[in-house]
Amino acid sequence: MMLAPKSEPAAERFHSDLIQSAADLAKRASIETSTRNLAEIDACSSLLARGTDVYIAWVPGSPYRHIVGVAKRLRQAGMNPVPHIAARQLGQRRVAADFLAGLRDEAQVTRALLIGGDSDRPAGVYESSAALLETGLLQQHGISSVGIAGYPEGHPRISDGALMAALDRKISYAAMQGLNLFLVTQFCFEGPPILEWLRRLRGRGTVLPVRVGVAGPATIRALLNYGLRCGIGNSMRALGSQAISLTRLLAQQGPEAVVGHIAREAAELNVTGLHLFPFGGFARSAQWIDNVAGGGIRFAESDSDSGI
Repeated sequence: MMLAPKSEPAAERFHSDLIQSAADLAKRASIETSTRNLAEIDACSSLLARGTDVYIAWVPGSPYRHIVGVAKRLRQAGMNPVPHIAARQLGQRRVAADFLAGLRDEAQVTRALLIGGDSDRPAGVYESSAALLETGLLQQHGISSVGIAGYPEGHPRISDGALMAALDRKISYAAMQGLNLFLVTQFCFEGPPILEWLRRLRGRGTVLPVRVGVAGPATIRALLNYGLRCGIGNSMRALGSQAISLTRLLAQQGPEAVVGHIAREAAELNVTGLHLFPFGGFARSAQWIDNVAGGGIRFAESDSDSGI
């Protein structure tokens, strides 16, 4: 059930339960890297628990063989590589098959995040992530667990209706094929939009497990640069309208406020873990995960009172 604060003396117990819920989410956290950050990859074994899911972002223009190489290094470091597979960046079917075969044979990949990709025009035959999913290539190459992107504040170029239609299409195909699907959300600067989106999903009967994306501890410059580039909807508008002051955001220096909201309803809404976008540095985000998993997170009063 949703964690709900009670009057004193139960408030202290509520705060303790909230910390434990956040710790449970952090123990199942994943984190993101890219083919450009080899030093991060080599440091994984000393920063993360063995078996941690490490997602490999596909930087536009980067050859798919680079992703295979990073996945192999992550596997050798004791991590579980979860590559982004960007449908619109793949060419012909043989290219997709070679990419997936490399992930299977060199890195034993069984889980991937399937995305459309940011290309204005597809490089080959795959117009969308759904189109690639329906070829059966992923399961033919040993991938049995497929993540798909969720957008709590909408997508800058795709309508909410189209996003939901695409989600239903993927769920239907996966159910027929016995594929395990899960959602990984884009990060937000605020918790309420994520919760509202999750409630809409559950209200329409979508029961997929969800990893909630959060921005790791970072400078305001790094967060704003990413948000402006990727169109992080209400969060960016909130900054513009001063609904969240820059002073407050600077003071936070981490995702505690967002996590405080999510932790309250994680069990009820089937949130299975956090996904860290390490804008402030991989090591810093990894240390944050370790601290929260150990119960070290601390919430401001506004993060854990009855108003959130």
